[in-house]
Amino acid sequence: MKQKLLLLNLALAGTTVFTCIQLRNLYRAEGTREAGILSQKVRPAPPPPIAPMPPAPPVVPSGYSDIAQKMLFDRSRNPTVVVDVPAPPPPKPVPPFPVLKGMMNIGDGLTALFAEKSGGAGKEIKPGEKIGQFTLVSVNEQEAVFAWDGREFHKQVEEILDRTLKETPEASQAPAAAQPAAVPAQAVKVVAGPGAQNGQSTRACIANDSTPAGTVAEGYRKVMTATPFGQSCYWEAVGGR
Repeated sequence: MKQKLLLLNLALAGTTVFTCIQLRNLYRAEGTREAGILSQKVRPAPPPPIAPMPPAPPVVPSGYSDIAQKMLFDRSRNPTVVVDVPAPPPPKPVPPFPVLKGMMNIGDGLTALFAEKSGGAGKEIKPGEKIGQFTLVSVNEQEAVFAWDGREFHKQVEEILDRTLKETPEASQAPAAAQPAAVPAQAVKVVAGPGAQNGQSTRACIANDSTPAGTVAEGYRKVMTATPFGQSCYWEAVGGR
């Protein structure tokens, strides 16, 4: 038993000595490696290229405008000039519109009679002509368009129609004897049928024609329409001839 313990102690002692020798060798090798690393010279890396700075802009007076405009101690340095704009003048009053005395169409287009004011003498006004202060732009059976001061005005026929019927002084003062004597009925010769050619597709009515409206004769139909000046009579071609 004692021999075994002795051998075990010897083995442990040998192991301890071997371990110490190995540790000592490792320590020396680590010291040698550390000394070799510390003795190496490190080359510094080249510096990165530096871009040249942009040149400074030239000094101009406008670059200091904020200093003059925002000067807190002097309000007169503000360059903004306040200009008093006068109020626009009031629009011109629109003058009275011309009055429509009447219209007629006997086959050659619409004819309109206007007067400058109610009760005045009417005269034929065509588009583009002036009547008073207005210029007639267009006219039809429903409305008339006037131009004045660069503006256009649309007026319905009923708005501008002259409804005043005044008797002329000559007619009121004329004696009854001045009127033409009535022609006896037997002396009047009644002629039926269309008269002379009045247009491409219309013909005039013959005086004292007693045929009723709608009569067809010689390829034409009789047409009678009421106007402010009395009955308008003409013959129109049947079937668009």
